[in-house]
Amino acid sequence: MSQLPVVVIGSGLAGYTVVRELRRLDSAVPITLLSADHGGFYSKPMLSNALATGKTPDSILSASSEQMSGQLGITVQPYTRVDTLDVAANNVYFENGTQLTYGRLVLALGADPMRLPIPGSGADDMLSINDLDDYRRFRENLENKRHVAILGAGLIGCEFANDLVVKGYQVSVFDLSPQPLGRLLPSEAGHFFREKLSTAGVKFLLGTTVEKISKENGYYHLYYKGGGVVQADMVLSAIGLKPRTGLAEAAGIQINRGITVDRYLQSSIQNIYALGDCAEVAGKVLPFILPISHAGRALAATIAGNQTLLRYPAMPVMVKTPACPAVISPPDPGVEGEWKIQTVENGMKALYQDEAGNLHGFALLGTATNERNALVALLPPVLA
Repeated sequence: MSQLPVVVIGSGLAGYTVVRELRRLDSAVPITLLSADHGGFYSKPMLSNALATGKTPDSILSASSEQMSGQLGITVQPYTRVDTLDVAANNVYFENGTQLTYGRLVLALGADPMRLPIPGSGADDMLSINDLDDYRRFRENLENKRHVAILGAGLIGCEFANDLVVKGYQVSVFDLSPQPLGRLLPSEAGHFFREKLSTAGVKFLLGTTVEKISKENGYYHLYYKGGGVVQADMVLSAIGLKPRTGLAEAAGIQINRGITVDRYLQSSIQNIYALGDCAEVAGKVLPFILPISHAGRALAATIAGNQTLLRYPAMPVMVKTPACPAVISPPDPGVEGEWKIQTVENGMKALYQDEAGNLHGFALLGTATNERNALVALLPPVLA
C-alpha cells in the first residue's frame, strides 16, 4: 500500500518553508501542496519596496508552481480551493467535490487583511495588498495616478508609503494612533520616525479616523474625524491582518486568535499542524518572516520523525523604509521596565530595560541600526 502524502494547504512562505525543509530531511515522503492561487514562489516582503527597486509583478515571482514541483519533487495543485476537512477520515474536500486523503496535514493558511466598515460610495474600491495577485491589481490601478491615501500607519502602511513617495507619488497616511508604528515604537522614536518620513514626502494624518469615502468625478474623497477631507486617486487599506481560522474552526480544531498549536506545531487534532500567520503558538501570533523560518524547520523535523520543540530566539523586525530604516525587537508585554532613549547622528536608539539593567527590547532607527547584531545577542529568547 502506498504511503499517504503529507498535505500542505497554502503556498506562501510558511507552506513552502516546511516543504523545502521536509524534502531536505526526507527525499521519499510524498508531499502535496494545495494553493488557492497560482502556487508559485515569491518573496512577499518584496512587494512593499518593489517600486523603488524597479521590480514588476512578473519579476517578483521566483518560480512557477511547475518549477517548484520539479525542484522539490512534490505535487503542487494550483487554483485548488479547500472546502472542508473531515478530520475523522483524514480527508480534504475541494470545492469541486473531489477529495484527497492525507497522512499528516499542515495548515499554512496565512491571514486576511482586516477592513474597516467605512460607509460611502468609494469604500468598496479600497485595495489591500496581501499577495502577488493583489499587488498586480495595485500596480495596474496605479497607472496614471498621482495621490494615494493609505489607511494604517503600521509596518506595511509605512513601507508602501515610503516606496510610493520615492517614485514621486503624493501619499497621505491615516491612523488612529498619534504616531506611526504605534504598536512597535515608543513615542519618542515614533515621532523621530514620522519626522523622517514626512521630510521624504509622506503626509501623516494621525489621531483620527476616516469616517466616509465617497467617489466623485473619478476621485476619492476621504472625510476624516474633525471635519477634514482629502482627495486621492486611490485608497489602500493596511490596517492589519486576521489569521485565517475558518477552515480549522469548521472542522472542530481549537482556535483562539489563531489556530491553537503546541510547541510541536500540532493542533488540537492529532496529525494536523499549523504554522505561519494563521497559527497561535504559546499565546503568540507572530506574522513575520523569522518566526516562520524557525517554525518551518522545527515542524519539518517533527514530521520527518525527530520530534522537535519549537524555540524562538530574539527575532527583530526590519522595517524597509529607506527614509528611516528601522530594526525593532518589541519587549514582551508582561515585562516590567522602561524605555531609555538616546539620539545619535542621523538616528535614534531606544532600549527597553528592567530595573537591573537587563535588555528586553530595542528600537533602532537610521544609523543606529548598525548596532542590531550586538544588541540581539543581549536579548532573552522569545520562546526558550
